[in-house]
Amino acid sequence: MVIPFFDRGIRARSTRPFNVSRWFAIVGLLSIAVVSAVCALLLSHFLTERMLRQEGVSTMEFVQSVVGVEKSLRAYFAGEETRDADELKAALRHITALPDTLRANIYNRDRLLIWSTDSSLAGRTFGANPELDAALAGNLVIHSDGDEGTHKEEHEAFNRPAGYFVEFYVPVRDSPRGQVIGVVELYKSPMALAEALQSGRLFSAIGAAGAGLFLYLALFGLSRRADRVIREQQQRLLESEILATVGEMGSAVAHGIRNPLAAIRSSAELALDASPEIARESANDIIAEADRLEGWVRELLSYARPLPGATGAVALAALVEGAISHFAREMEKRAISGRCKVSNDLPLAKADPLLLAQVLHSLLANAMEAIKHSGTIEIAGRACSDRRGVELTIRDSGPGMTAEQLKRIFTPFYTTKPNGLGVGLTLVKRIVERFDGRIAIDSAPGRGTTVSLSMPAA
Repeated sequence: MVIPFFDRGIRARSTRPFNVSRWFAIVGLLSIAVVSAVCALLLSHFLTERMLRQEGVSTMEFVQSVVGVEKSLRAYFAGEETRDADELKAALRHITALPDTLRANIYNRDRLLIWSTDSSLAGRTFGANPELDAALAGNLVIHSDGDEGTHKEEHEAFNRPAGYFVEFYVPVRDSPRGQVIGVVELYKSPMALAEALQSGRLFSAIGAAGAGLFLYLALFGLSRRADRVIREQQQRLLESEILATVGEMGSAVAHGIRNPLAAIRSSAELALDASPEIARESANDIIAEADRLEGWVRELLSYARPLPGATGAVALAALVEGAISHFAREMEKRAISGRCKVSNDLPLAKADPLLLAQVLHSLLANAMEAIKHSGTIEIAGRACSDRRGVELTIRDSGPGMTAEQLKRIFTPFYTTKPNGLGVGLTLVKRIVERFDGRIAIDSAPGRGTTVSLSMPAA
């Protein structure tokens, strides 16, 4: 009758096991999708920046080579009179002949637009233009579709095309490594570059998605296998735990009932041929041993069945006084002094009164069993500093326990008493923890045992 509960108790701890496959299917998919998307965006941005930069560098090198060859163009940037107007026009046509060029503007060092394919802009100076300032400082500046700040005053007379649009600010030097003498501003619509960028973005997205899918499927397969192995191991562990529990309980019960059965048999055999007085005494011995067996069975059933009861407000002072009065006659017979130091104004504890009374009875019985004869049992209570909990301490003057005994004290079916089953303290721990409480035991050989119960206040 007891064994099925252990099965239920063990299974209750693993009713909702951590499902590795399910969690990986959700978390892994989201994580890999996010990482793949970020990688695709970063790769696309990198390709765009690199290809635009390469286009800009090629344009700058071409413009610089034209300026290096055409002396009239260098003089034009410097504001000097040009002797050969045809040579200057040819040089300017070379610049505007760059593929996909929509407009070209030329600025001198003073930010004056000295020439443009739109003649209405020539001779004007426009307002703040950070890109022009950066180019005059010797930096190549590139603006593409989507960049902020591409609309400026000089754009007002320009019909921007519907396709891909790039604006270059190319610094011009008097020699390849010389001083900046002006800036060439080019508006371009490089369709070949736009198609290359679009293809690069597409392949980046496909590559990132493919890599993410491959990684997800590979890891999902591993997680499924790991989940299956974990479940198999849990099942084997469950079976081993059930068998070990049954073995421990069977050993404890067999050890516990062997002596009472032997005593009952001896008393019965003695009563068969003895005088009425001896037979009566033997009958009393049989009754005592039967009561002892009944107590063990009751203790086992209490340990094995699920705990009933609901939380409520419990006055600890009255509960402790009731427990001490219950053992008063036995304590008087053993010359054990019981002291109660639980104040009536102690905060109410959040627990079930019947189960908490069972805890106190079990702890008092253990203390009396440890003392045997002549000693003291003291029960004290106090409120926690934050008034959110209460603590009861049961201190006895018994022989105490060794460190090894203290380490195993809550192990089911472990006992230091010759006639015990080893389920009392385990049941006490279960009851206290049911009401969100804690139990701690402090003991050492020669200085008794102190049991501390901490419970939340009602």
